[in-house]
Amino acid sequence: MAVTSFQDLPLADRDRSWDGDAAEKRVRRWAGAEDEPNAKYRDAHVWYDADAKDNFTSYKLLIADVVDDRLAAVPRAVMAAGGVMQGARGGVDLPDKDADRVRSHLAKYYEKMDDTPPWED
Repeated sequence: MAVTSFQDLPLADRDRSWDGDAAEKRVRRWAGAEDEPNAKYRDAHVWYDADAKDNFTSYKLLIADVVDDRLAAVPRAVMAAGGVMQGARGGVDLPDKDADRVRSHLAKYYEKMDDTPPWED
């Protein structure tokens, strides 16, 4: 199990809508990962199962999309991931030991957005 390294991706416009399924397709195409995940694909997510990194289903908490041919963190995706970490949409199944690191990763994007993570409210 692994939390991805913080990439400090540029932020997309705050009002950019979030469609995770469409973003997933664009990220796969951008990363050249149509057949299997790779490091560029991994950078768009916050967490993945390192023991099964060749499976797309091992990647969770997609927070990025391709904007102007570059990977960018989408504020609404970051907020959705933050909500999921708080139990929204049924939560996410991660090892307890990774949860704090995931929150820390997401908190860095909240800071970039001049916002407060939901677990700090």
